[in-house]
Amino acid sequence: MKAVLPAAGWGTRFLPISKAVPKEMLPLGAKPVIHYVAEEAALAGCTDILIILNQSKESIRRYFEPDPVFEEILAKAGKTKELAAFRSPAELARFHFLYQPEMRGLGDAVRLAKDFIGDEPFAVLLADTVITGQSPLGHMLQVTAETGRSCVSLEQCPPERVSRYGIAGGVADAASGLYRLDAMEEKPALEAAPRLRDAQGAVLAPHAFAARYVFTPAIFPALEACPPGRNGEIQLTDAMRTLLREQGFYGAPLAGKRLDIGNPQGLLEAAALFC
Repeated sequence: MKAVLPAAGWGTRFLPISKAVPKEMLPLGAKPVIHYVAEEAALAGCTDILIILNQSKESIRRYFEPDPVFEEILAKAGKTKELAAFRSPAELARFHFLYQPEMRGLGDAVRLAKDFIGDEPFAVLLADTVITGQSPLGHMLQVTAETGRSCVSLEQCPPERVSRYGIAGGVADAASGLYRLDAMEEKPALEAAPRLRDAQGAVLAPHAFAARYVFTPAIFPALEACPPGRNGEIQLTDAMRTLLREQGFYGAPLAGKRLDIGNPQGLLEAAALFC
C-alpha cells in the first residue's frame, strides 16, 4: 500500500521561521510534525510513502533518508540509544520524493503522484496535520479495497469555520460504520453547506474533511479534467465530486481530534498534548 504526503506549501502563516524551517519540521517533543504523519501511514499498512516537496524543503528529505556517515560516528561513540533514534525515521517505510514545480493547490500535488501510485488505491495524509486517538486510516483503506469507493475522514466543524473547509453531506451506513456521501462543497457559506444525516434521518452538525483521504486511481483522470480555479489552483474537492458521481464516496467519522499545525495556535494546542 502507498501513501502520499503533500508538503510543498510555503507555510506563510509561520513566517518568518518558515523561511528556514518547513512548518512540517516544527517539533512536537523530540519529533517533527511530519514524523507523526508518516508514522500514522506506516501503522495503517503503507509501506511506500511519497512526500511532495518544494525546493526549499530539502530538510524533510534529509530527515527521512539514511545518513551512513553520521550513523558511523554515533556507533563508534557507543551511543546506541541515539543511533536508534537517528535511524527511526528512515525505518518507518520506503520513502520517495517528488517536487511540485508550481504552487497550484492540493489537487495538483496529488495529481503529480500518478506515476508513483499506478493502478491501486492509496492514502493521502496532509503533512501538517496530526491526529490524536485512533486513526481512521486503516479502516478507510480496508473499505476502499473492498468496495472500490474512495473515502475521506470527517470531523464536526464549528459553524464559524464552515467557510474555511470542504464540507460533506450524506447518510449514515450502519453496515460499514461510515457515511455514504451525496454532496461535497469547498468552503461553502454556512447556510448553503451540505449536512450529514444519521440512520434515522436526523440532520447533524456540519462536518468537514479532516486531512485524511483514501482514493481509487480514478482520482487522477478526474484531477486532469479539473480546470484551474481561484489563484490557478486545482481543487481536490472538484475531483472528489467527480468520483462521488461516478463511483460513490464514503465519509469516515474521526474518533480522535485533528490538530492543524499549519498555524501557530494549532502548534501550541498540539504541543500541550504531545510534549
